[in-house]
Formats: sequence, structure tokens, C-alpha cells
Amino acid sequence: MAARVLTPAPAHTESTDQRVIFYNVPWSEYEALCAIRGDDAGPRMAYLEGTLEIMSPGRKHEHMKTFIARLIEAYADARVIPLLGFGSETYRKEAVQRGLEPDECYCVGDEKELPDIAVEIVTTSGGIDKLEVYRGLGVPEVWFWVDGRFHLFALDGDAYRSIPRSRFLPELDIEAVADIVGGTAPGAQAQAVWAFRRSLG
Repeated sequence: MAARVLTPAPAHTESTDQRVIFYNVPWSEYEALCAIRGDDAGPRMAYLEGTLEIMSPGRKHEHMKTFIARLIEAYADARVIPLLGFGSETYRKEAVQRGLEPDECYCVGDEKELPDIAVEIVTTSGGIDKLEVYRGLGVPEVWFWVDGRFHLFALDGDAYRSIPRSRFLPELDIEAVADIVGGTAPGAQAQAVWAFRRSLG
């Protein structure tokens, strides 16, 4: 298998994601890697029709995904919305040769085989087309955090379309959440979550 390193991390920092792409990887090898890793935290993998991406998230990536998750969960708690979080659970389907682990994902209401909402943090360019992976898996809604803004997509038939608000959390002001995330210093995450929670009454 040939590998192409898209975003090598400088040796002096842990803030940059590290991503390696492998091509022509059989499904059986992808499944074997998933089995070896098990439920332990480790590099995240995405698979799309023989292309395998292995990504080790950096500090900025993990800070953003945790911050966003805390805000979503604070909103659901304040509005008494039954939100079930599944973190970075692995979802894969051999029939369509796709698999990945979202940065965060949720079911709203009852537990389901697939999450209603998947959240992806994009801090570097390149890599597998995650939206195409989600399309094949059939995840109803995907949120991408890119360059300080959210981009929401809803599955409509066999394709995603851009939407201004979540279909599952329609009253959540996603632009306000983006302003909080983008305007908060890394050390003030907790204070921002508390303030957001107070603003919800």
C-alpha cells in the first residue's frame, strides 16, 4: 500500500492533526485494524471504497470537538431534550465499503443503529470525503466545523443538502454557538459553557 502524508505535525507541537492516507486497502484489513484497536482511544480511521485515512487529532482539534459537544449538551439539558451521546463510536458497513468514527455524535430521543447527528471538526485540508462516507452509511445529519463556522447537511433521499438549522434541534441558534466557540479563548471554555447555560434560562 502506498501512503501519502498530507499534514505532518511539527515535532515541537501537539496542536496539529497528523493524517496518513493508504490506498487499495481491502475491507478485511480495515476490519482487522478496527478489531486490534478495539474500544481503546487511539488514532481515528475513515474508510471509503479501499482508501483508508488514519488520523491522530491534535490539541486544537480535540479542544474544539469537546467545546462544541459541551455546548450542544448544555442546550439539550436546558431544553430537556433527550440527547444520547456516543462520542467517537465506530460505524461501518461492508456493503457500501464505508466506515468512520465521528468526532462526536448523538441520537435525539430513542437510541438508534446510526446517530441522528454527527459532528466533524475540520482543522486541516485534504483527506477522505467524510460526507460521502456518511452518505453511504445513511447518517441523517452531519455538522462540519470549518474555519470558525458550522456547515450543516441533511440527507435528502440519496444526497445531502445544506441546511441553515438542525432538523433535530431546530431551535438551537447554530450561529450563536459558532460565535461562542470562535470567540472564546482556550482557557475560558468552562466559563463560556456556564454563560451559555445561563442564557438559556
